[in-house]
Amino acid sequence: MRIIVSLICGTIFGFGLYISAMIDPQKVLGFLDIWAIADGGWDPSLAFVMGGGLAVAIPIFQFAKNRTEAVCGGEMSLPSNRAITTKLVVGGLLFGTGWGLVGYCPGPALSALAFGHTDTIIFVVAMIAGMGGARAMGLNK
Repeated sequence: MRIIVSLICGTIFGFGLYISAMIDPQKVLGFLDIWAIADGGWDPSLAFVMGGGLAVAIPIFQFAKNRTEAVCGGEMSLPSNRAITTKLVVGGLLFGTGWGLVGYCPGPALSALAFGHTDTIIFVVAMIAGMGGARAMGLNK
């Protein structure tokens, strides 16, 4: 059951990324270019996508936080670590650097693989190499 729910949720997420055009790096870079606000060229659409995500997630997290078992079975495991560590800050800076330079974050990059563009494939391979390298160095603990 859990696998089927994961498949459905992943499919909905992918459709959402595609319909909202968030798999287009130029769309994301248009949002991150806050200097374009002055000349009217800023693209606020990513903020609306994020707002839509929060509108769905907030009530679901309120429902889920007092549960010990997931609705589709299995143990409920919500994040409990709220510490802001050096690793979190450095990881956030590296993530933001990659996002800001290329316009992809992991979800949209994986969704965009469906189109087979060489730059997307290179990005995903490099992203996986970076994740593997961090893991090999023990930085994920």
